[in-house]
Amino acid sequence: MDLSTLPIDGGVRQRGEQVTRLETFVDAAFAFAMTLLVVSFDAMPESFAQLYDALRRLPAFLAGFAILAMFWQAHHRFSRRFGLEDTTIVLASMLLVAATLFYVYPLRMVMSAAMGFFTGGWAPSEFKVQSFLEFRLIFVIYGVGFAILAAIIAWMNVHALRKAAVLQLDAAERLAAESEVALNLVLIACAVLSVAVALVIPPSVGWMQALPGSVYALLGIAMPVLSIRYGRRIQALAAAQDAAP
Repeated sequence: MDLSTLPIDGGVRQRGEQVTRLETFVDAAFAFAMTLLVVSFDAMPESFAQLYDALRRLPAFLAGFAILAMFWQAHHRFSRRFGLEDTTIVLASMLLVAATLFYVYPLRMVMSAAMGFFTGGWAPSEFKVQSFLEFRLIFVIYGVGFAILAAIIAWMNVHALRKAAVLQLDAAERLAAESEVALNLVLIACAVLSVAVALVIPPSVGWMQALPGSVYALLGIAMPVLSIRYGRRIQALAAAQDAAP
């Protein structure tokens, strides 16, 4: 492969120029998962009241959509950067699809509960629990699913680093893969923290029940900051390599 002819995005050469059957399958699976987040009726809304009820569910749908899109984009970015499709990547992609389809309903439940809490009940919650034990378990299930998705993306990038010599990765491209691993480790750490909080908070203190979900709000600060810092380092390293004789 003539690497000099490959397109460059953010200082990283894009080896996966063609969309493969594996990518198409993963894309289709994520698209199907996102349809499971959509508000559904047995029939089209027949009144403004029914339409308004659907609109009240929109915040939960958008929040869940954004999370699934984050993991889909991570897989897409990996495919474009490295173009790897060996046995390990096929297995990882299949596991990603399976985990996503399992994760979508806990995601919908937790997002609807979160939006119900933050909107003061305006957005209806589909998260109905009969006991505090069920409350703990749903956050454990959600956190485990979230961590598994992030772990699979991290594993794929670790595999790319192991194939650095075969792929002829330069320093900027290795840093790009390392950044993906680091970012997904942050996602895993956040999920583990949320699960731990859900398991230790006392049932008698009502306001603490918001803590397991609120832990994920930390990602709204950590992820953009880390992404910007890594992005600047990657571009600076790529520019230095281009300037070198």
